[in-house]
Amino acid sequence: MRAFIDNKLVIASNNDGKILELQEILKVFDIHILSNKDFNITEPIEDGKTFKENAYIKSFNTASKTKLVSLSDDSGISFRALNNRPGIHSARYAGEKKDFALAMKKLNEELEFKDDKSCKFTCALSLCWPDGYNITVQGEICGEFSWPPSGRNGFGYDPIFYYPKLKKTFGELDPAIKHEISHRNLAFKKLKTEIKKIVHE
Repeated sequence: MRAFIDNKLVIASNNDGKILELQEILKVFDIHILSNKDFNITEPIEDGKTFKENAYIKSFNTASKTKLVSLSDDSGISFRALNNRPGIHSARYAGEKKDFALAMKKLNEELEFKDDKSCKFTCALSLCWPDGYNITVQGEICGEFSWPPSGRNGFGYDPIFYYPKLKKTFGELDPAIKHEISHRNLAFKKLKTEIKKIVHE
């Protein structure tokens, strides 16, 4: 059996939007939530070839430095018409300044003459202990590219990800509704199932 060391969990991120979303879905656990910001941890080089590999790289980096259990998220958007780009390089599309407005404009230019506007959001979550033991899962949700960007909720590529079932972009959805259906929550449901198998609360 495993346990949350000192009843704490460190979110392996410095991204405010990502931290807020993870804090929301982690409310089901009675633990104290921290983040990389509380420890001044710089995120590592993400040189994995998949979302899962990059998620583990980040979670192990934080867990090994804090000696606490860490949860990381590696997520991105992929377009079939672009051979599944940007995929794991979604954050890099936004550049060093994390300018997602620029990244979305770049995608619009690349998709302008493409008939297929289908896309998917992928999220890999990795829960890691300081010794490297980890649970890593992945969730996906399909949608369509929407231009111009619409909505001010969420973060990243949310304003261009149109979800046909609700006829809104993720940027337009109420955060509570988005949390229920998102790729991140789908991954978290899988993670929660695995946690219950091994974590002694």
